[in-house]
Amino acid sequence: MYFFIEAFLLGLIFNAAPGVVFAETVKRGINGGFWPALQVQLGSLSGDALWAMLGLLGIGVLFNLKVLIIPLSVIGSLYLFYLAFDSYIQSNKNFESYSINSIKHSPLLAGVILSITNPQNLIYWAALGSAFSALGINDPELPDYIIFFSGFMSSSIIWCFICASTVNYFYKDANQVWKSLSYKFCSIIFAYLGIGTLYNLIT
Repeated sequence: MYFFIEAFLLGLIFNAAPGVVFAETVKRGINGGFWPALQVQLGSLSGDALWAMLGLLGIGVLFNLKVLIIPLSVIGSLYLFYLAFDSYIQSNKNFESYSINSIKHSPLLAGVILSITNPQNLIYWAALGSAFSALGINDPELPDYIIFFSGFMSSSIIWCFICASTVNYFYKDANQVWKSLSYKFCSIIFAYLGIGTLYNLIT
């Protein structure tokens, strides 16, 4: 039970850390409310689950990392630059005159792409998958992996609803200026993270 709680808390810390998924959640929730924000969060669970399983199983230390980090970093940074551009364009529109459905790709798909192509997820799980001894498990077996995965994913699912509800609460009565500034801020965050991803790749 204690190991489950440790995994649960690690999941909360992992998900609560500000990043690209949170920025996209804010962007979708500003004008669409709770449901689009929740879809981004739920979509990101696919990447969380994928990297968690690979990391915990230690698949060749995630295929020796560099084999995956390079293409993931390139794809992820290009998508972040696209989101930065899209957020800036959306920030200049009248939020009362268009629907959230006018955004070209679905929030669920956006969450999936951001989570799967985030190289930080890969690094996190490659490290954690070989660090069970720090959590008191020196020789992990299948039940240990299942308990940890269950704890991590349980907190991730709960966080989806907490995050979407919080975004909806703060933006449901927001005015045009506040929404526009928030979109511009998201644009800056996406561009900054895209540049940072490429910088980390070449250094």
